[in-house]
Amino acid sequence: MKTGTLKQILLITDGCSNQGEDPIAMAALAKEQGITVNVIGVMENDVIDEKGMSEIEGIAMSGGGVSQVVYAKQLSQTVQMVTRKAMTQTLQGVVNKELKEILGSSKTVEDLPPEQRGEVMEVVDELGETVELEVLILVDTSASMKQKLPTVKEALFDLSLSLNARSGDNRFSVFVFPGKKKDVEKLLDWTPRLESLNSIFAKLTVGGITPTGPALREALQYFKKKRSLRGLLSRDDESFYEESV
Repeated sequence: MKTGTLKQILLITDGCSNQGEDPIAMAALAKEQGITVNVIGVMENDVIDEKGMSEIEGIAMSGGGVSQVVYAKQLSQTVQMVTRKAMTQTLQGVVNKELKEILGSSKTVEDLPPEQRGEVMEVVDELGETVELEVLILVDTSASMKQKLPTVKEALFDLSLSLNARSGDNRFSVFVFPGKKKDVEKLLDWTPRLESLNSIFAKLTVGGITPTGPALREALQYFKKKRSLRGLLSRDDESFYEESV
């Protein structure tokens, strides 16, 4: 079964976007391009307003991903859980698509007898350990996130360690919004490990705006830019940039 590389955007925020494009529309565009959008809302003192909650759920729903709202202290395990849950959902979708081709348009994993369903889910679990994964992380650095950024950094370290325990290759990149001079700023290019965030996060400045839509747009362009490099690569290297099916 050919799954290609799974692509995810992981958005970590604590509030509503207030500048630029509609982030829900941008998330829908990501899904069309085979990129899952997951959102983690970070709250403090039981505070996350209704509008913010609605936006978090809407972005994840449009992006075919998972959303979760948590306290900052629970962020680490949540980042790992959301990333893996979205990976399983995507793989299950791939398996369902294959089943429909084999068994007919109405069949999904849920329609199989229990024993066969268990066998199929074993395949999904195995793929989850071996498939190539790319996670582009978008971190909200608006003023209200200032106290939460050290926790975000630790959560991303833990994510890197957790996913690198798989046998499949992982690549991460990190963007923040707002950036110093524009809406979105790249902190880290594609890398299998996130240790270099240590020095970078200490120098981050926070701003008052939350340009979530422009951040998602930039993430999509970054994935597209990487894919456009395929033509410049030799045949041996092309597998590194394999696209999702």
